[in-house]
Amino acid sequence: MVWIPPGTFTMGSPDSEPNRQSDETQHTVTLSKGFWMGKCEVTQREYQAVIGSNPSWFTGDLDRPVERVDWHDATNYCAKLTTSERSAGRLPSGYVYRLPTEAEWEYGCGAGTTTATAFGDSLSSTHANFNGDSAYNGAAKGPYLKTTTKVGSFPSNAWGLYDMHGNVWEWCQDWYGSYPGGSVTDPQDPSSGWWIPVRVIRGGSWGSGGRLCRTAYRSAYNQDFNRMGFRVVLAPGP
Repeated sequence: MVWIPPGTFTMGSPDSEPNRQSDETQHTVTLSKGFWMGKCEVTQREYQAVIGSNPSWFTGDLDRPVERVDWHDATNYCAKLTTSERSAGRLPSGYVYRLPTEAEWEYGCGAGTTTATAFGDSLSSTHANFNGDSAYNGAAKGPYLKTTTKVGSFPSNAWGLYDMHGNVWEWCQDWYGSYPGGSVTDPQDPSSGWWIPVRVIRGGSWGSGGRLCRTAYRSAYNQDFNRMGFRVVLAPGP
C-alpha cells in the first residue's frame, strides 16, 4: 500500500488535450483525508488467497493482475479482506478495504501532474502495458504484448503507484455520471447519470490504445460485466 496525502487537484482534462472526451469537464476536487492505495492492481495470487478461486484468462503467473471480475466480485473481495485482516488484528480500528472513488483514482493516477498522463503529454508502451501500435500523442510505437503482465513490470508514477495506465481496466466505487460544476469536496457519486446504471472503470488495459489510458479518460460498464480488474484503498469506513 502507498500513502496518498490529502490535497486539492483539477479533475478532468483541458479542452486542448488531444482525444479528450466531453465527459471530462474540468472541476476542482478536494480530498480532505489521506488514504492508502494498493501500489499495484490486485494480483491473481492475492485474489485466490481471499476468494479461493482464480477467474482470470491470462494465467500462468499468479503475480499478474486478476481479471474477468465484475464490480460485485471486486467489492466482495474488499469485504472479505477487511473481515480477514480485522480478525487477525492487522487493521486500525474503523478502517476498511474498498474500491477507490473515481476522484481518488484520478488523483492517485496523476500523482501531482497536470499532464495527460503521469509520464507527460504523450504515452509509449515502454511506460505502460497497452497497444503499442496506438501510442498516444506522437509517442513512438512500441511493443504490443497482447496479454497482461506481472504487476509492477513498468515504471511507477511519482507517488509509487504501478500500472495506473494500462494492464487491466480498474473498477471504481462510483456510478458513472456527469461531473458536478464548481468545486467539490470528497465526491462519492454523481448527482446525475445515465438512465442505465453503470460503474466507472479507469486506466485502460493491455489491449487499449494510448488515448484510453490517459489520466482523465473515463468509461463505464454494467456492474455485472466481468472483464475488469481492480486495486484497493484502505481508509476509515462508515
